[in-house]
Amino acid sequence: MSQKTVTRTDLSEAVYKELGLSRIESAELVETFLDIISERIVQGESVKLSSFGSFLVRSKNERIGRNPKTGEEVPITPRRVMVFKPSNILKQAVLEGHTGKR
Repeated sequence: MSQKTVTRTDLSEAVYKELGLSRIESAELVETFLDIISERIVQGESVKLSSFGSFLVRSKNERIGRNPKTGEEVPITPRRVMVFKPSNILKQAVLEGHTGKR
C-alpha cells in the first residue's frame, strides 16, 4: 500500500480534471468546502457526508491516567475531541480494496 498523503493541492487538481473548472476556481472550491466543514466541527456540530462518513465532536470527562514510563497516576483534564466514523459503504470499499469511483 502506498503511504502518500492526499493534500489540498491534490484535491484541487482532481476537481480541476473532473469538473473542468479553472485551477484557481478548483482551489477556491476545495478551500470553501474544507472551511465550511471545519467551522461546523469547531462549533460542535456533526458533519455527515453521505456514503463517506461523519465527523463528530465528543466531550471527554476528566479521568485519571497513568504515565507509562513511571507508573505515576496523572489527572487528564476534560476536553473535546473530534472523531471520524466511516460509513458502511466506505468500510466495505476499504475491505474490498476498490475506490467505488463512478
